[in-house]
Amino acid sequence: MNTFSIHTNPWALAAFILYVLMMISVGIITARFSSRGIGEFFLGGRKMKSFVVALAAVTSGRSAWLLIGVSGMAFTRGVSAVWAVVGYILVELFMFIFPGKRLRYFTGKMGDITIPDYLESRFEDHRHRLRLFALIPILIFMTAYVAAQFNAGGKSLSASFNLTPLQGILITAAIVIFYTVLGGFMAVCWTDTLQALFMIFALMILPVIAIIHFGGLGRMFSVLKDISPGYLDTFAIGFGAWLSFVGIGFGSPGNPHILNKYMSIEEPEKLNKTGLIGTIWNVLMAWGAIFIGLAGRALYLDVANLPGKDPENVYPLLGSQHLHPFLFGLTIAAIFAAIMSTASSQLLVASSAVVRDAYQKIIAGHRQIPEKRLVLISRVFTFLVAVVALLFAAYANKLVFYLVLFAWGGLGAAFGPAVLLSLYWKRTTREGVIAGILVGSLTEIVWYLIPALKAMVAEWVPAFILSFIAVVLISLYTRPPDRVEEYMRYMKGIS
Repeated sequence: MNTFSIHTNPWALAAFILYVLMMISVGIITARFSSRGIGEFFLGGRKMKSFVVALAAVTSGRSAWLLIGVSGMAFTRGVSAVWAVVGYILVELFMFIFPGKRLRYFTGKMGDITIPDYLESRFEDHRHRLRLFALIPILIFMTAYVAAQFNAGGKSLSASFNLTPLQGILITAAIVIFYTVLGGFMAVCWTDTLQALFMIFALMILPVIAIIHFGGLGRMFSVLKDISPGYLDTFAIGFGAWLSFVGIGFGSPGNPHILNKYMSIEEPEKLNKTGLIGTIWNVLMAWGAIFIGLAGRALYLDVANLPGKDPENVYPLLGSQHLHPFLFGLTIAAIFAAIMSTASSQLLVASSAVVRDAYQKIIAGHRQIPEKRLVLISRVFTFLVAVVALLFAAYANKLVFYLVLFAWGGLGAAFGPAVLLSLYWKRTTREGVIAGILVGSLTEIVWYLIPALKAMVAEWVPAFILSFIAVVLISLYTRPPDRVEEYMRYMKGIS
């Protein structure tokens, strides 16, 4: 198999179809549970187990960026690409063990389902101002993010099955919509877990087999040291680039599709063990992506030898030439799994913003709405949000990818400082959080648009820092909630 198209090989095609059938089956199996109420549909009824939460959190945060982007970065830059994974691995371990646990205790006590729910409860915002400010970045960034994942899935299927990109987008969207609309949060978490298994399998087996075929680690490193000066030097990187790479971790505390995984665990006390599982998974997947890039560089030597002269094609090319067709089908499924795990989690966050935060809490006000009706409305709006994302993916590629550049860093800057400070600092106020959301979002956009600033350091670093400063400064001049001492006890699990 000389290219990475799998439509002509029955073994590879069978492996991919097996993966798709597993995803669809999960949606059907979990549909009944998710129909019980809005808490079940959007948060799994807070009944998720440690292993599922660990894998769902790390998988939904990675997307195809890890398999395709990091491996391509390692191919180009060498071992210094490791800094792109260090930041988020350390930050997510911290989030599991410390803030995640406090967030789960508080939201469980208050019955909060979404991050805007949490902010409104924490700051006694009965006029919904915080919820409204929070809705804007969530809807913009999440819808664009889902669209970009649909687009990436379309490209993956197009290359693998000889389809048009539009056909690939439609198939990707159809599968994601099916199991997310039917099974809700539980389906998303269980499919994330299965997809994590596909990803870890592909990321571990492919570099090992490629290195063995090449003649071992010693021979590989011998070839790589002659590629360019500093290719095997971890610190062969400028300070600005290093800070930008490590600063990727700033996105983790503010992305709602990761935070809601901590909120869903059945026993908050088990988040320590969950964090350990998630970190091991993160490290193994990162190791695999880095070594795929290094093995590919040793084998192919120059980017001109890759399809399309694109370093991000090193992963599928390596798989097509070094794996049995069935295993190669699984590696292509792993790319699709990474895309779908992120798309489904973000789709659910975007639809929860419409149904829970806008409709139930603001438009419906104090009217009691039956739970089963809320679930039906949630399914309808999950479908509608997906259709909007699908239209973006199909007809507005440039706009989607322009927006998705801000999605990870933008959400991290908008919500990360506010969430962290609200969990630990009593003086945090509603006005401070609103200032943080605005400053973080605007800094992300403005910094990106000014080339001279972007050349110094990636926009998510200053956006997070300035957002943090804004929350602190405005909070010092405004009044915290009256029940803040009581809330701090809730965060420690004390009723």
